[in-house]
Amino acid sequence: MTAWDSSWFDGSISVRSMDAWRGVEAQHVVSTMRLVDTPEEQGLLESLLEGSKPALPHTARPKHYLLITPFRYNPTHASRFRAPRSKGQWYGAENIYGACAEVAYWRHRFIIDSAGLQDEVLLTEHSFFRASIKGLSIDLMSRPWVQARAAWTHGGDYSATHAVAVAAREREVQWLSYESARAPTERCAVAFDPDSLFEPGPSLDRTIQHWACKASRRSVMFTGNGQSFVWNF
Repeated sequence: MTAWDSSWFDGSISVRSMDAWRGVEAQHVVSTMRLVDTPEEQGLLESLLEGSKPALPHTARPKHYLLITPFRYNPTHASRFRAPRSKGQWYGAENIYGACAEVAYWRHRFIIDSAGLQDEVLLTEHSFFRASIKGLSIDLMSRPWVQARAAWTHGGDYSATHAVAVAAREREVQWLSYESARAPTERCAVAFDPDSLFEPGPSLDRTIQHWACKASRRSVMFTGNGQSFVWNF
């Protein structure tokens, strides 16, 4: 017996919109700069790296690379609404705190899943940016979906969320909103369709904030924009 029923889709799919923050590690330029000596060499190396990546998915209009990048990969690890090795998805949170909480969880997972990092402290830089989402959607925080809240927010069992994502995409749902499992009550979003993502206002680049992260197996701290958040594990 499942925690939810497919009949819940009836009447609950509608066009919705939301602004969401997403965080990405900002190490790629520093990493390639270690290998070059001039701006021309840097540009050539970046071009070669771009050519080695999977092709960008087709979209109705050109998209900022921070909106389109997740969709070009099929990650080997599972995420909340995506099975391993299936098409990438774009995740975000309604505010910076929720976005930091989600990234903090994965930084901690990276350490505890890596035997050589068990006693290490990792210092990384991250860019957080805001995007606008609009399209056919369901809201797992509203009725009837909220009746299965325990399944949507489970800490490690993604079977229900994977199943609802598959069923939603079969019904041409472009994105859905849900409660964060890492920061309870905070609203998050996952986009299945890159055409549901847009730059907010005049420019996505104007929303970018730079944050520093200190992560160990015991805690993860984010500091930036005059704020600090800490999660203890």
